[in-house]
Amino acid sequence: MISRERHSAEVIRLLGNFPIVALVGARQVGKSTLAREVAAAMPGSVRSFDLESERDLALLGNAESVLTPLRGLVVIDEVQRLPSLFPSLRPLADRRPLKARFLLLGSASPELTTRGSESLAGRIVFHELGGLNLRETGAGAWRRLWLRGGYPRSYTARSDALSMEWRAAYLQTYLERDVLGVDMRMPPAELRRFWQMLAHWHGQRWKAAEFARSFGVSESTCRRWLDALEGLFAVRLLQPWHVSVAKRQVRSPKVYVRDSGMLHALLGVPDLAGLRIRPQIGASFEGFAIDQIVQITGARRSECYHWATHQGAELDLLLVRGARAVGFEIKCTEAPVLTKSMQIAMADLGLARLFVVHQGEDRFELAKGIEAVPVSELQSLGNVLDSRRVR
Repeated sequence: MISRERHSAEVIRLLGNFPIVALVGARQVGKSTLAREVAAAMPGSVRSFDLESERDLALLGNAESVLTPLRGLVVIDEVQRLPSLFPSLRPLADRRPLKARFLLLGSASPELTTRGSESLAGRIVFHELGGLNLRETGAGAWRRLWLRGGYPRSYTARSDALSMEWRAAYLQTYLERDVLGVDMRMPPAELRRFWQMLAHWHGQRWKAAEFARSFGVSESTCRRWLDALEGLFAVRLLQPWHVSVAKRQVRSPKVYVRDSGMLHALLGVPDLAGLRIRPQIGASFEGFAIDQIVQITGARRSECYHWATHQGAELDLLLVRGARAVGFEIKCTEAPVLTKSMQIAMADLGLARLFVVHQGEDRFELAKGIEAVPVSELQSLGNVLDSRRVR
């Protein structure tokens, strides 16, 4: 069992401050397991409902009468299956004294965030559970985590072959069911082709026209498909950062398959030896490092960007919190060197620090404010957005 203590501690803290906490993340990422850990640590009684069970789904069709008598912690899994539940929770969250707290689990972000925020404003807080990260697996396991991805069953499989088998089944069943359930209006075969095209596009700037031509649909339809996958935590869209500088800047988002293991399953990469000979290895490592950085630093979606100019300067990841901006450049090499692009990014963006993440073992300074950091030491950068603790 891999401990996810940081997440469970944070959910318990949030439950102490809010009557309703929504734990969101991709299917099979470990939400139910984490909820059980939280429930075991909470005082008082616990009542759980799973809305994938037709019995519980029917039971909560009359939610207010069922939930009103309950005390302690109430856990409701797959809550996106019952949107009518949210208005029923409002009067229960407003009771004083508060008789029950609610932990909602869901894997469809748009449904949860939109309906939850509208119906339960001021009463609900969201906590995202991502895949496993280097703090949880140990820094020495980064190659395994990169190859297999952060889904617990994929990462802990007895062999690379069994891990790949699990990911292939996941793509075929769980994910396709969820995606088709958010009204993408496309046949499963087309969904698979869209997925594979995204995998080959991984790490590049989104060009709706390319996808629209390939699928014979409008650009807006392709963007709707992409947004649906992002809402299911399957894709990461890294928005461009705009600043008032003289240079013309790129204004298209970059697209990543969020989990590196799923990327490799879509590309048919069975092991590290196979990955090393693929032309996508650099983009794969870039996406993996970005996912790890975002998780380890706790950066919110609204704090994560990429930056590029039409003159050629670029930055793979820009984290902005308040007045503090920190940059990351990802290099699929063991010996990164200082580039003109890094110096331009430091000057134009006013970066507090710029970290060059690489596959080697040494940590060293490339220039003032620019430091090369091994991917195995990313967990040490958890405080980079806190100006009081990192200089």
